[in-house]
Amino acid sequence: MEFITLSNGLKIPQIGFGVWQVDNETEAPAAVEEALRVGYRHIDTAATYGNEEGVAKGIIASGVAREDIFLTSKIWNDDIRAGRTKEAFQESLNRLKTDYLDLCLIHWPVDGIVEAWRALIELYNEGKIKAIGVSNFKEHHLEQLEAAGLMTPMVNQIELHPQLPQHEYVNYLSKKGIHVEAWSPLMQGKFLDFDLFHQLAEKYRKSPSQIVLRWHLQLGRVALPKSITPTRIKENFDVFDFELSSEDMDAIATLATNVRMGPDPDEIQF
Repeated sequence: MEFITLSNGLKIPQIGFGVWQVDNETEAPAAVEEALRVGYRHIDTAATYGNEEGVAKGIIASGVAREDIFLTSKIWNDDIRAGRTKEAFQESLNRLKTDYLDLCLIHWPVDGIVEAWRALIELYNEGKIKAIGVSNFKEHHLEQLEAAGLMTPMVNQIELHPQLPQHEYVNYLSKKGIHVEAWSPLMQGKFLDFDLFHQLAEKYRKSPSQIVLRWHLQLGRVALPKSITPTRIKENFDVFDFELSSEDMDAIATLATNVRMGPDPDEIQF
């Protein structure tokens, strides 16, 4: 396992287990239990995923102590707009069967983010969250928090992958002390369309997905791959025993098109 240290000194495992679109009843409990058995210690969920109860079942079934798990959830847009961040946070705790979160994020930059952020700061100061951050924020969204005189987020979870590396923005965030987490790190499976990853997989005797995840690690990002298949869950975690050469990192850099696979945060309608 490799770790990143956040601005408040908290360490976050660099490979996390994402559960977006993982079914609450039939998939989340088994997938989370398997991920923890393999060695993951970072689980990333969200209220809108509708699977926090399933995540809790998987954690309990795994036998891994809660204090050994870095658990993240997110405040959904409707709750942000309605000014009920603290209520939504408590509802997530209840579903996750825990009395604290390691990281809580504002899920998208919708109307009400300043008040939502103020509420998360209060929960952080009360010790109910170990770290707080945002997700899908662009520079001008962060400037709204700064203009209100509020604490700088510790994390920004954004769409990030070889086609959308966002180097300039990541450098901006780094200067602000904001660490980056990558959602959709495997390009929603489209990494398999690139011959380069197959060539590098053969060279390093790894899988194409492991090549992509190693790229994230070497750039210092937290990556959140998702799978419900035991062999792939294990494969996505087995990325700590090799290193890509600088030449191969440069080759991957040529794939950048800056095309998003998910929605633009400035154009969301949900």
